[in-house]
Amino acid sequence: MSHTLHPLRRQRLQRSELAVPASNPSMIDKAAEGPADYVFLDLEDAVAPPEKPQARKNAIQALNDIDWAAKGKTVSVRINGLDTQYMYRDVVDVMEQAGNRVHTLLVPKVGVAADLYTTEAMVNQIEQARGFETHVGLEALIETALGMANVEAIAQFGGRLEALHFGVADYAASMRARTVNIGGLNPDYPGDQWHASIMRMVVACRAYGLRAIDGPFGDFSDPDGYQAGARRAAALGCEGKWAIHPSQVALANEIFSPPDTEVSRAERIIAELRKAEAEGRGAASLDGKMIDAASEKMARNVIDVAAAIAAKT
Repeated sequence: MSHTLHPLRRQRLQRSELAVPASNPSMIDKAAEGPADYVFLDLEDAVAPPEKPQARKNAIQALNDIDWAAKGKTVSVRINGLDTQYMYRDVVDVMEQAGNRVHTLLVPKVGVAADLYTTEAMVNQIEQARGFETHVGLEALIETALGMANVEAIAQFGGRLEALHFGVADYAASMRARTVNIGGLNPDYPGDQWHASIMRMVVACRAYGLRAIDGPFGDFSDPDGYQAGARRAAALGCEGKWAIHPSQVALANEIFSPPDTEVSRAERIIAELRKAEAEGRGAASLDGKMIDAASEKMARNVIDVAAAIAAKT
């Protein structure tokens, strides 16, 4: 094992992340009462330019009026990109007026680590000026070819960065990829055309202590397609997925929750290894299969997620 280790920077339950346009207050209220682990109030793509100032006000009001943590949720705000005229006002207004209520800011289209530095510098100054004792985290959307080319450097940024998200729609556009729908498979490609990109992002996340989150699946009338995509992402190491429609939340929660049988087996793995350790053995067998120290690490991942889910409920 290398002496250079980056433990997980911040554990948050993030099986389902519901995207809510901040231009629609009724949708915000419904999201607060729904089953999503995570809700992000969107000031970016889901809001038309003329509606952005009001959407920002709506988001600030929702942050102050709703006790999101008491409802078992993490609440985030997706600000506009650094290349727009809206970004600075998003950060200043949200942080100054609700910086002690929002949990994270989601930064879109991050291309280089310096993009995060810009946002972090503003957040730092506002927290200091306002005397907030809370510590707002940052999350980055990897959704351009530039962002993916620099994903390892972005993951190494440190600071307030907690998670990377794979934004498949803008990424497909940036790559000029032919795609059938947002997040769906292309029948002309033998497999999953997003596999390599998601895997690269997940490796960067796990190397530098960040959470890895899969992005949207556009066809909310296709629950089977959503579930298949979520299972592929989970198999690669993602711990959650976006929901662009409330109907997708329960699907994500189910897929990214370890089943009882898996939790029970994880507990048995640890018990058997403790027994083997007491007998001077480094490995053991369970149900006819060898288990060792690596098995324990995998088992503890399962148990940690199960404990976080139990704590929420």
